[in-house]
Amino acid sequence: MSNTYTNALVHESSPYLQQHAHNPVNWVGWSEDILKLARESNKPLLISIGYAACHWCHVMEHECFEDPSVAEIMNSHFINIKVDREERPDIDHIYMDALQMMTGSGGWPLNIVALPDGRPFWGATYVKKNDWKEVLTQLASLYNSDKKRVVEYAQNMEDGIKAINLVELNKQKDLIDIDELSTSVKDWSKYFDLEMGGYNRAPKFMMPVNLNFLLHYATAKQDKAILNYVDVSLTKMAWGGVYDQVGGGFSRYSVDAKWHVPHFEKMLYDNGQLASLYAQAYAATGKELFKEVVEGIMEFVSTGLTNQDFGFYSSLDADSLDKSGKLQEGAFYVWEKEELVQLLEDKFEIFASYYNINDYGYWEDKNYVLIRNQSFEQVALDHDLSESQLQEIITESLAILKITREIRPAPRLDDKVLTSWNGLMLKGIIDAYKYLGKGEYLSLALKNAQFILQHLTTTDGGLYHNHKDGKSSINGYLEDYASVIDAFTALYEVTLEETWIETAMKLTNHVISNFYDADSGMFYFTSKNDAYVIRRTVETFDNVIPSSNSIMAKNLFRLSRFFNEENFEKIAHQQLKNVQNEIRRNAQSYANWMQLALYFNQPFYEIAITGSEVHEKLNELQRAYIPNALISGAEKKSNLPILKHRFESPDTLIYLCEKGQCQLPRSRSKEVLTQLRQSALH
Repeated sequence: MSNTYTNALVHESSPYLQQHAHNPVNWVGWSEDILKLARESNKPLLISIGYAACHWCHVMEHECFEDPSVAEIMNSHFINIKVDREERPDIDHIYMDALQMMTGSGGWPLNIVALPDGRPFWGATYVKKNDWKEVLTQLASLYNSDKKRVVEYAQNMEDGIKAINLVELNKQKDLIDIDELSTSVKDWSKYFDLEMGGYNRAPKFMMPVNLNFLLHYATAKQDKAILNYVDVSLTKMAWGGVYDQVGGGFSRYSVDAKWHVPHFEKMLYDNGQLASLYAQAYAATGKELFKEVVEGIMEFVSTGLTNQDFGFYSSLDADSLDKSGKLQEGAFYVWEKEELVQLLEDKFEIFASYYNINDYGYWEDKNYVLIRNQSFEQVALDHDLSESQLQEIITESLAILKITREIRPAPRLDDKVLTSWNGLMLKGIIDAYKYLGKGEYLSLALKNAQFILQHLTTTDGGLYHNHKDGKSSINGYLEDYASVIDAFTALYEVTLEETWIETAMKLTNHVISNFYDADSGMFYFTSKNDAYVIRRTVETFDNVIPSSNSIMAKNLFRLSRFFNEENFEKIAHQQLKNVQNEIRRNAQSYANWMQLALYFNQPFYEIAITGSEVHEKLNELQRAYIPNALISGAEKKSNLPILKHRFESPDTLIYLCEKGQCQLPRSRSKEVLTQLRQSALH
């Protein structure tokens, strides 16, 4: 198929940028050469940021960027730069902060008009075609007629962008304590939706980092109300349309308050974190539903987002072709009643009751999104069925729908591999193995870890950020290092293969050498070897993904215990102090930091296993939910500092320690678990 237009994006690796390669707009990718050209030509920049799975990005492309009359205005007056926010989160951070300062809100597509040096002076998200043409014409005129005014505004924006990201070294001696954490949780809980879970608003994001902290907090404090809230949230999310009842895996968020109608795009980073969260919740509660969700996520990722080398792709689009051949959001996932009646025959009535093919489950245009609102047991009781009979009907029905759905045009795949998201997914797989005990999960984890080592590691021991079509590119960001260090540390804990913890340590030293800012006690998002626009970002805000600084701080805390590195703990301690006032003001945005605060405020244990039966003891211990402990072990003498001087006895022994100070060793795992539970109660 020949294309009328082709621009410079045809040479880019990003699937999102390639989607725009045949727009009449003269798009270029972000580069220092383009910025130099802009400065030399004195033309303003039009920077449009999005990602491949973004529905409204596609809408704006179709309405605006595919239109020659729009392209004429853009090409005449601007240097037009397309950015994949997932490839260049450093650029996205800057301009998202700018947009929020200008308008009070953010989102994608993120459209920015800036001076040739990158300083912004106008921004918006989705804009309709006629409005877009009008505003660009006005901005071009303003830039040419009153440049002094534009430059003054851009300078003020630059000052604000720098100020909003300023983190100062907190020199106070006191660290936030457990009582203050409890107060913060109490204030935070005012926003909880106690009936449906999540926050009492719509749209609803799953926010796994928040629920992960609250699960830890609730078990540590024996807080039944918070534990119930976590249980309700996880249950209603799993029952909802936001979870793919047929194929497994979660969409990005729900547009309504009952988790019913999702924004249908499926992101790797959500599913990695949710696999970890549900696996931990299963260990903490024993609830079978949570185990089933983990298995569903694993099935979806292993079959739908895994390449031949066991790297994980980034996402599936929200849009796919409907029956008429038009791109439609959710077309792949929704069902008409008549179709279900025909497919399921005598099973339809029970299925319809279970998944609400009624007013509760109706979406729009004759389409239903599958959603539950009753327990399995209640539905069986209502229909006078045994639980095994109901299970058979639902299992057979879902199998039929899955086969039917596989015939439909699939959502578009973003097949780039991001190091940071692979780290999050790897950690999720490890936790799935850790708490469910399925060997195939460990096998997949090891294959993905090898992929990271082989394809995403630089010659100097650092990391790349991106991999596509056999090529790795873009120097790694802090988020890449933080998530991989976390995952490799966890992989050591379930395998006891020291190469993983040693690699985590090497990557950590690389981060300290290349990202650490001694003046603030924090880590920059970009390496000191990389160019930046306006500022070097310091990421502290925990959102749908925990901030790279909070993940790194937790890494440092844990590694300090493995390697007896006091400096690591000191850095983590200072990082936490730097954000603790923000925790007091806005706890919901600092959940990962709050878990670090639990590490510092409550006993944190090192479990060291030595002897020939080390793996048997490990398997027994790791099935328990112990968020305030790490595990190490070896069959014979090890140079790992945490295991030194632990091999005096020929027997297999388990040491329970705090900062290297150990209780008398035990030979039975149950005794250690009992000790841990008793200490948690005091």
